[in-house]
Amino acid sequence: MFVWAYWQTIFTKPMNPLKEFHLSYSDKELLEREDRGESQQEILRRIAKDLPIYTRTNSGAIRFCDRCQLLKPDRCHHCSVCDKCILKMDHHCPWVNNCVGFSNYKFFMLFLAYSLLYCLFITATNLQYFIKFWTAGGKAHFRLREYLNGLPDTQAKFHILFLFFSASMFSVSLASLFIYHCWLVCKNRSTLEAVRSPVFRHGTDKNGFSLGFSKNFRQVFGDEAKYWPIPVFSSLGDGCSFPTCLVNVDPEQPSSPTGSNPANKGAAEGRQFPSKPLRESQSRLLISTPSWSESDSATDKDKKGASNPGMIIENEA
Repeated sequence: MFVWAYWQTIFTKPMNPLKEFHLSYSDKELLEREDRGESQQEILRRIAKDLPIYTRTNSGAIRFCDRCQLLKPDRCHHCSVCDKCILKMDHHCPWVNNCVGFSNYKFFMLFLAYSLLYCLFITATNLQYFIKFWTAGGKAHFRLREYLNGLPDTQAKFHILFLFFSASMFSVSLASLFIYHCWLVCKNRSTLEAVRSPVFRHGTDKNGFSLGFSKNFRQVFGDEAKYWPIPVFSSLGDGCSFPTCLVNVDPEQPSSPTGSNPANKGAAEGRQFPSKPLRESQSRLLISTPSWSESDSATDKDKKGASNPGMIIENEA
C-alpha cells in the first residue's frame, strides 16, 4: 500500500482548469488592445459572470493568470515549477517531484500515513536491539554482542543503529507533517490557504470553504468508506467549483425577503456548473449542505448572478 500510494502521488497528473476558464481568441485580442487596468477588468468581469468564481485578489479584482491566459477557478494557483495552473493546489512537493493538488491530494495523505506506519514499525522492531546494544553489562549485552560478532560483515553491527536512528527521525518528521495535513483536511484548507486566507467579495475568510468535519473529510476521501484506505481516486467534486460557507453577510447585497443569506443562493446557482452532471456522490455532498436555499434559485435563475456575491465583481480598489 505504501508503494502504491507513493506511485499514485508521483505519477498522477495534476488537473488543470477546464476550457470554460480559458480566454477565447477574440477575448485575448480584446484584452491585449486595452491598456488601462480598469478596462481589462471590465472584460474579465464579463467573462467571469457565468463562471462559479467566488474568490478575488486582495484588491477585489478577478484572479487572472497571465501565463496561462485563463481565469483562475477557486483554490487554483499557478505553479512556477510546473509552469501551469493547478486545481486546488496545495504545494509542489520536491520529494515526489509533482504538484500536490485536487487530483492526488488523497494519494499524498495515504502516502504520509503508510510511510509513517512503516517507519514506526521499523523503529519498534529495532528498539530492543538498540537498547541491548547500549547496555553496559548483563547477559543481554553479551548475547547481543555474541550475535553481532557472528555477522559476516564486521560493520553490520552498526546497520541496526543506523536503521533505528533513520526510522525514528523519519517517524518524527512524517508524524508532524501528517498531523498538520490532517488538520488541514478537517478545516478544508490547503497549505497555501493556511498561509494566506482566501479572499471573497465580503473580505478575507479562512473558513470560507469549511463545511464541517464530516463533509470536509468526505470531500477529500469520498463517500464510500471502503475506498478511504485504498489509493484510488474517490474525491468529490470537479476541482473547478467548491461549495462555500460564507460566515459574513455582504453589506452591499440587498437583504433576502426570506431571511436567507444571498451568498447561499450563489452557492446553489454555482452547482449548475459544469454542464456535465456530477456523479451521485458528488451531487450528494453539494446538496446536503443545510445552509443552502433551493427555493430562491428558481426565481433568480435568469438574473445571471445579479444577487450573487460570487458572480458580481466589485470595482478594483
